[in-house]
Amino acid sequence: MSYSVKWRPAAVKELRKLPKEVAQRLVERIDLAKDNPRHFLERLEGEPCYKARAGDYRAIVDILEAEQVIAVRI
Repeated sequence: MSYSVKWRPAAVKELRKLPKEVAQRLVERIDLAKDNPRHFLERLEGEPCYKARAGDYRAIVDILEAEQVIAVRI
């Protein structure tokens, strides 16, 4: 079963500040993780959240198992 992606307003605001190519790569990376989030996202050391990388930029996400949601924090 596929996860859905929920972008928090602060994450959308930060995404709009990034160069267009970088923002597009981050969105594609997170969309790719819908089928198997733990395979495509890396766990942050010492934190209960994950990261998606696009070059020098990172998106911080939470995986909400009960709701089958990938929640993008920033």
